Amino acid sequence: MFVVSGASGTGKSTLCRAMLKVFPNLRFSISHTTRPQRPGDREGIDYFFVSSQEFQAMIDRQEFVEWAEIYGHRYGTSKAMWETARAKGQDLILDIDVQGARQLRAQNIAAAFVFILPPSLAELKRRLMNRKTEGKEALGERIMKARAEIADSRWYDYLIINDDLQAAKDRLKAIILAEHCRRERQAEAVDKLLVEK
Repeated sequence: MFVVSGASGTGKSTLCRAMLKVFPNLRFSISHTTRPQRPGDREGIDYFFVSSQEFQAMIDRQEFVEWAEIYGHRYGTSKAMWETARAKGQDLILDIDVQGARQLRAQNIAAAFVFILPPSLAELKRRLMNRKTEGKEALGERIMKARAEIADSRWYDYLIINDDLQAAKDRLKAIILAEHCRRERQAEAVDKLLVEK
């Protein structure tokens, strides 16, 4: 499992989606959300859009491996998504908030935690303004939240500064490749060699 977090506007979604083209065994975790569907959003591809009542019912049934409330809307990763990927032997990449990442870390779920940093707060603000999806007040709120999230980046396993998109893609690719080479993930290969005649 690869858990990718970062402030709005750092390019984490773009980076996650780019990795799907590089690694055929990588599956993108599609979150459930109470956020209203925006123009261009695709049900079951970008998010699973559910009502607040349905989301609460899923919490009550313990159907999420993690969930968080962000800007008044809830987002969560279903256990079914995670278990399906595991059963198929697929890697799962999650684009989630720091709150959700903390929940996964607290559960000791085996994952590589990657935080995407902007080159500067000024550049982050410029990117958010260019998106034209937030008003002035919401923009200020996102910048304040970005500072808090950046402070949280210290407990992640890897940090990527997204100052150049291609370089950031290369770094995330390198992390995924390196994680596959970890000793504990190659134990079976070692065991096979040791019993070989």
